[in-house]
Amino acid sequence: MQHWKRTIERANECFNKDELVDAREHYLQALAWAQVLFERWPEPDEAVAACVISHHNLADLHLRLNQPEESAEYLCAIHQRLLQAAQDPRLKPELRQAALRHSGKTYAELLAFIGEYGEYPRTSRLLYSGVQSVESAAVGAATHRYGVH
Repeated sequence: MQHWKRTIERANECFNKDELVDAREHYLQALAWAQVLFERWPEPDEAVAACVISHHNLADLHLRLNQPEESAEYLCAIHQRLLQAAQDPRLKPELRQAALRHSGKTYAELLAFIGEYGEYPRTSRLLYSGVQSVESAAVGAATHRYGVH
C-alpha cells in the first residue's frame, strides 16, 4: 500500500507540474501495483479504491492531453472490472461487496463523463450491454414465474 501511495503522490506532483509523460508513467505503475495486489490487500475498500483512483487519474491525465476517448477507456475499464469483481464467487465476500459499493461511484463518473464529452464506442457497449443483460434477466424471470416457455 505504501509503495502504491508514494507512486500516486509522485504522479500527482508531475501532473500538477504539467510533466504529463512522467505523470502517465507513474500512474501506470500505480495501476499495475493496484491490479497485482487487488486480491491480496488486507483492507478490501482500500484495494478497490486504489484501482479506482489509478484508473481515474489516468482518465484525468488523458483529458488534459485532449484524448477523451482514451479517458473513456479507463473509466469503462474500472467500472467493468468492479462489476465483474462484484459477481466473482472466488473473491472474498468483503472484496465483492467493496467492488459493488464503489461501482456506484464509477457509474456516476462514467455518466458525468458522457454528459460532458459524449459517448464513445466502449461507453456505448458497456452501458447498453448492461441494459440488455438486465432486460434479459427480467424477461427470463417473468417467463419462469408465469410458466411461459
